[in-house]
Amino acid sequence: MSNYIVSARKYRPMTFSSVVGQEALTTTLKNAVKSGKLAHAYLFCGPRGVGKTTCARIFAKAINCENPAEDGEACNQCESCKAFNEGRSMNIFELDAASNNSVDSIKTLMEQTLIPPQNGKYKVFIIDEVHMLSQAAFNAFLKTLEEPPAHVVFILATTEKHKILPTILSRCQIYDFERMTVPRIVNHLKMVAEKEGISYEEQALGVIAEKADGGMRDALSIFDQVTSFCQGNITYKGVIEDLNVLDNDYYFRMVDLALENKVSDIMLLLNQIISKGFDGSGVVQGLATHIRNVMMAKDAQTLPLLETSDEQRKRFQEQAAKCPTPFLYRALRILNECDINYRQSSNKRLLVELTLIRVAQITQPDDDSAGAGRSPKMLKTLFKHITKSPANTVPQVTGSVRTNRKPATPVGAAADAPTSTSQPAAVAAANTGQTVATAVTAGSGQPAATATQQPTMVKGPHLKLSSIGMTFQSMLHPEKKKEEASPLEAPEKTSDEEATKRFTEEELALQWVQMCNRMPQKFVGLASRLKNITPHITEYPNIEAVIDNEIFLSQLNEIKRKICRTMQVTLHNDNIQLTLRLADTATAKKVFTKREVFDNLRKENPAFEKLRVTLGLELS
Repeated sequence: MSNYIVSARKYRPMTFSSVVGQEALTTTLKNAVKSGKLAHAYLFCGPRGVGKTTCARIFAKAINCENPAEDGEACNQCESCKAFNEGRSMNIFELDAASNNSVDSIKTLMEQTLIPPQNGKYKVFIIDEVHMLSQAAFNAFLKTLEEPPAHVVFILATTEKHKILPTILSRCQIYDFERMTVPRIVNHLKMVAEKEGISYEEQALGVIAEKADGGMRDALSIFDQVTSFCQGNITYKGVIEDLNVLDNDYYFRMVDLALENKVSDIMLLLNQIISKGFDGSGVVQGLATHIRNVMMAKDAQTLPLLETSDEQRKRFQEQAAKCPTPFLYRALRILNECDINYRQSSNKRLLVELTLIRVAQITQPDDDSAGAGRSPKMLKTLFKHITKSPANTVPQVTGSVRTNRKPATPVGAAADAPTSTSQPAAVAAANTGQTVATAVTAGSGQPAATATQQPTMVKGPHLKLSSIGMTFQSMLHPEKKKEEASPLEAPEKTSDEEATKRFTEEELALQWVQMCNRMPQKFVGLASRLKNITPHITEYPNIEAVIDNEIFLSQLNEIKRKICRTMQVTLHNDNIQLTLRLADTATAKKVFTKREVFDNLRKENPAFEKLRVTLGLELS
């Protein structure tokens, strides 16, 4: 029995021209070999399985070739090429930095750079997974990497360029390898299948290419696995069964059912998928990818972004013709929300089902019935019925009235203006919506009237929302604020009846403090100092505030107009004028420390000193 070699090794490229999907890089390397303009250090970076190490080996063989071809390829006939092909070349060294990442490994490598090549032109050191080197190893490598001997060339390979020190990057020529596209992987797998004598379905190779996620080595490994399962005949059904991949037919059917608003059929289809062993997260992600592909197939310009086989591309185009663009956009948004919330959900299947229901209802006509399951309409204003009812509505009592009181009292007066004894019962009945059975006359405990009363609004204590700094509009629409309004001002008054209302010193002081409390966060320091100032009425209605600090006065002058307007609004007097002046030196109050205040108290009242001595107190 001959030794079996996996396809990834058996069909590994040996020349630049056989490298798949990296034409720009291979052309640059071949031109460097032809011209002889070689750098001392190269960095090959990119995803796994795209040819970084393979190109490094081909490049190392080409620069040591004794008779390179005109296009820069190695001749494969000279002693150096034969030694490399047979694995006995002494000029090419490979180091796995993942398992040799210490300083000692790098020092050993540096010692080998001092020995010139026995045959050939260069000693080539290929360091794979170079990002795994330790910090100390990188530092030991720096000097040699910057100025190596003339016969040394370093080729570094990595999948994570961002982990490499900038000082290393600046010393290398950087080559970024591309991910393999699905068509290129499919074409390469076709070549391998033909050489191996394996029959295949192109759709099956497309599934393998998609599963490889841009890596040719992964694609060849999956190809070998599927070949063993299918016994030399690779079919689409065999591939999805072996790789446990959900058939794309499910996604096509699910989208068709969603367009027809068949929620029940979608639930049955989801149950069938889950019974096969697929989890809800995979279904949501797969459906999102499918809808994204449908959206790409809807426009000829975005069709090249659809990485799939030609047969699948035709199916996507057919379904894209049936799907409205708004449906695709909203479906992607709903599925993305589900994907974000899936991990935190305690009932994951219910989340997936609700998501598919929402997708199925995108094209459903609006239905306001209770069982429609649609999104609720905007709630109506809570105060709609209150604003329509009369403001001074009181309970009305109708029916016959019998009383032993003086007949001079009109019946209508007793009904329209109940006394203090009967008022609580009527108010309670009005507030609870119940029927008033009896009414008690003033001064007696006997029932006086029997009536039926409709629940009405009873006028309670009059409260203006503007007095507490809010209105109905500000509660309903807190995000809508007038840009021109001052942050210090209270809400505007609703009428001009109180534009000249009189106010007292106490009301002035109260509104002054409330203004300070309403000031925004950026004025918190200014507001705290402003609270210590007490304004006074000079010539009514003008007010004055005395400031003991010139800098503070200049700050207040910048917002003087806003402060004045605030006082006019809160005190309901548009004639108010504010004056800010600096305190005279003679009238300026000295600010005492706690010690000075206590000393003055002891001098004025010796009892404080006696109490301190008796209790043994000290001022902290």
